[in-house]
Amino acid sequence: MSEVESPAVESLPDQPGRLTRSDLMALTKFRLSVLVVVTTFVGFWLNRGSELNLMLLLHTLIGSTLAAFGASVFNQLMEIEPDKRMKRTADRPLPSKRIEPGVAFALGWLLSAFALIHLAKMVNTEAAVICAITLAIYLFIYTPMKQQSAWNTIVGAVSGALPPLIGWVGAVGAQTNNSTYFRWELLTTAGAVYLFLLLFLWQLPHFLAINWMYRDEYLKGGFVMWANDDASGGKTSKLSLLFSFCTMSLVLIPPLSGHTSLWFLPLALMVNAVLMFLAWCFFKTRDRVSARKLFFYTLLYLPLMLGLSMIFWKQD
Repeated sequence: MSEVESPAVESLPDQPGRLTRSDLMALTKFRLSVLVVVTTFVGFWLNRGSELNLMLLLHTLIGSTLAAFGASVFNQLMEIEPDKRMKRTADRPLPSKRIEPGVAFALGWLLSAFALIHLAKMVNTEAAVICAITLAIYLFIYTPMKQQSAWNTIVGAVSGALPPLIGWVGAVGAQTNNSTYFRWELLTTAGAVYLFLLLFLWQLPHFLAINWMYRDEYLKGGFVMWANDDASGGKTSKLSLLFSFCTMSLVLIPPLSGHTSLWFLPLALMVNAVLMFLAWCFFKTRDRVSARKLFFYTLLYLPLMLGLSMIFWKQD
């Protein structure tokens, strides 16, 4: 997912090793982790069936939340040096040495381990496996790849698109005695495919806009992004327009598969038309103002699309 932080603010450093609430929130990227919780909730809600199992929902959200926190901690552990070089991340707890790496490692390990165990024990195998895959892609492929290849954006979008599937498979509960160990069919339904692609494709214009606006910062940090050598904005704006068009095409899946009523289609098309228009403006003007407008609309776009999906989704 996109990692957006405010510029560094000068402050008196706290005593090293002492965990303050503000440092814990920064270390776990609390605001970014909220997005994981929300998308997990939506996935659970859409696949809940005729009745909502509140306890199962609670356990699913606990596991996904702890996993998001753990992933954020390990991500920052792996990027201490790059974060030191970028103004907007230099004041994070690890590069500013307010928290010792050993303390962060122990915290990240406990959060991640407990998340996987909790999902496996209290939800089901499928939720735990998807959570483990998400952590593996985010930490062992995406994070190192950020300093090696611009294709890290695609890999990062994959890890960011998996949390709603944790909720989707979590909603069906534990396996019965007659079911297979891992129910792959849960992930091949039109609803699951739609959720994954919505989160995957939405992230790309979101990523591209902020990458282009802060390309100098990413260069300082040693991150390889599509926008790094694109001062004119030509390549970045073309990709933003392409992925926005692909995102718009997704609105056909829910009504055609029978998951939503036809009222979903015109409203979803309106939401996507604005995204396309802003991506087109970025393509035509290629300036920071248009990139900023596109970025901020992507922040509004996702809750609008998830909200429409929840309103018009048909339950069995």
